[in-house]
Amino acid sequence: MALRPVQVNFKARDDAALGRFWAEALHWGIASEGPGVTNVEPLNFNWPDPSALCIDVVKVPDPETVKYRLHLDLNSSSVAEQQALVKRLVELGASPANLGQGEVPWVALTDPEGNLFRVLEPRSIYRDTGPIAAVLVSCADPREMARFWGEATDWQVHQLSDEHARLRSAEGVGPYLEFVRTPVLRAESGRVHLDLMPYSGDDQAAEVSRLLALGATEVDLGQGEVPWVCLADSEGNDFCVLGPR
Repeated sequence: MALRPVQVNFKARDDAALGRFWAEALHWGIASEGPGVTNVEPLNFNWPDPSALCIDVVKVPDPETVKYRLHLDLNSSSVAEQQALVKRLVELGASPANLGQGEVPWVALTDPEGNLFRVLEPRSIYRDTGPIAAVLVSCADPREMARFWGEATDWQVHQLSDEHARLRSAEGVGPYLEFVRTPVLRAESGRVHLDLMPYSGDDQAAEVSRLLALGATEVDLGQGEVPWVCLADSEGNDFCVLGPR
């Protein structure tokens, strides 16, 4: 039994507008599974597929304003491409973000609803990930996060140290999931989280029980009767377990 990460979920005041931003940023397409939900995925994508983590933007009345533990790192193949991408993203509505980062080779931005992301300088490890290089999570203990997420999913650990852990699909495609040790963490829930899905034939309830045994906890976000289950990992990061499709 194992779960597969399938999408990054954004809470938004305007799902359609934020969805358009990310679709144009990544050169992906837009769909919708219903009112208040905008799906962003690669063109001609056969969902779910580990070659990409899609983006699901969900409208909520009042998104939290917090320091987010999870953000996207975008890929570039050259310094010129990085500079051109940053320029295009700002024209689309992104804003420069001052994190006190000083002189660094990457560029920090926020999307039109204030979600942090970075445009990375060229890095050989990300040459085949697609436009999203990594989903990066700030944490207290990368080793513990690698243990939990490595057992929760079928993704494999590619790097492990006290400062940084890196996982990727067992098929060796798509973006990485990375955990970086951060001395000061905020406890609030963020507006961005991962959605996981069982494989066809696997039981959602059994997977949730397995995750609870691994150290996850149930989370009440006021979601009511929904077909997914809201949990938090062993450091309190929210995620959802979708029903099988």
